[in-house]
Order: sequence, then C-alpha cells, then structure tokens
Amino acid sequence: MTYPTVVSRPADSGERLTYRDIPTPLGDMRLVASAKGLRGAWFTDQDLLPSAEGWLLTHSDPILEQARRELDEWFASRRRGFEVPLDPVGTAFQHQVWQALCDLEFGVLASYGELARRVGRPKGAQAVGGAVGRNPVSIIIPCHRVIGADTSLTGFGGGLPRKQALLAHEGNLYRSRNARARRVCDGQAELPW
Repeated sequence: MTYPTVVSRPADSGERLTYRDIPTPLGDMRLVASAKGLRGAWFTDQDLLPSAEGWLLTHSDPILEQARRELDEWFASRRRGFEVPLDPVGTAFQHQVWQALCDLEFGVLASYGELARRVGRPKGAQAVGGAVGRNPVSIIIPCHRVIGADTSLTGFGGGLPRKQALLAHEGNLYRSRNARARRVCDGQAELPW
C-alpha cells in the first residue's frame, strides 16, 4: 500500500498557495496546494475550513489535479492508497501522528491509544487526539480510521455521517451515526441487535 510521506516543516508566509473545489460523493471538498505538495483537503462545510483569502483559484495546478484524480479513483474503489505529495503545516508531533495515520492500511482501524503507542507516547492518547483533530488533509491522511478503544466512532471534523460512510467504504460497518456507535464485527452484521 502506498501512502505519501508527511514532511515536517514550518509554514512559509510568503509562499503561493493554489486551490480548487471538487465534487465528491460525500460533498464538495476544497483542495489546497503549495509548490511542494497538497497542503489541505477539507469538506467545504467543515468548521475548520480556512479562508481562501490570498490563495489563487486554479484548475491547472498539477498537484491539485493529481489529488482530484486520486480521490476520484479512491471513491470509485479503484485505489486504496495515495501518491500525491503532501505538504501539511503543523508541529513536529502533529507530523509524527499524521505519518502514523498514513501508515494505516486501507480498512485498518486504530484507537487513539494504539496510535499513541505507535508514535512512542503510550500515555498520550489525548495529545494524539488533538493532532488527529487538526489533520488538514482529510481522507488522504486517513484520520477517519481512528476510533475509540471500544470501537466507537468518536468524532470527525467532516461530521459523523461522513466518517461512517468513509469507514463503510473501507469495509467497516457502523449501524448508527452516534459518536458512541460500535463497529459491527465480522459475522455480526446480520444479528438482530
């Protein structure tokens, strides 16, 4: 499985950022790119969607086009991993967590505690949750794959209905959109409860 590498570096306030909005089966997304890679991917109705002020709207940026094409393929079940270069801005710890998310295979879920252990902070589940919640590249940095230790959905910046749909796309069934909903395990999908 190929996932892009998350490179840790600070934001450059003088850099040129381009963006475009694309349709997806779960609603429109805004893709943002620097010269080095994809800087962000948010659903356009997300609370954390940054203002596009100062960004250049374009449909000809090669990074944005690659991200659009790969997302289209992913939603069409023709792709399980991403190759678009990434350039998110965050702290060294956030980058460590985002890289650990990219290391999760398609359909594989992890709890905040498991992710904390993967990044060498076994007691840092809450800090990991904060880094996951600040992920600026939805789907490609797969924060939707992080669930509660009891398999509950927990939260998602794009909303629980989208998280449930993303998980279902990867083969993980949740029958409710409640944050406390538990994953339906293999062999239990047809049970009446």
